[in-house]
Amino acid sequence: MAIIDSVSIRSPAARRDGQSHPFAGLLAFFSAFFAKALDPYRPELHYMRGPGPACRAKQAAALRRAN
Repeated sequence: MAIIDSVSIRSPAARRDGQSHPFAGLLAFFSAFFAKALDPYRPELHYMRGPGPACRAKQAAALRRAN
């Protein structure tokens, strides 16, 4: 059985005297923004959204044969 323990990790922007860096929030925002903006994983490109061109061509050929 595994035990999960959570530990608080000091922020790299936190100083030893307990005060945070004045630009820590701005830096965190932009680093998160660029991490999401430059993420190469785009799941909408990998999931099927409906019948493709081969299916449409097959159906069109079947309709031509039926008429």
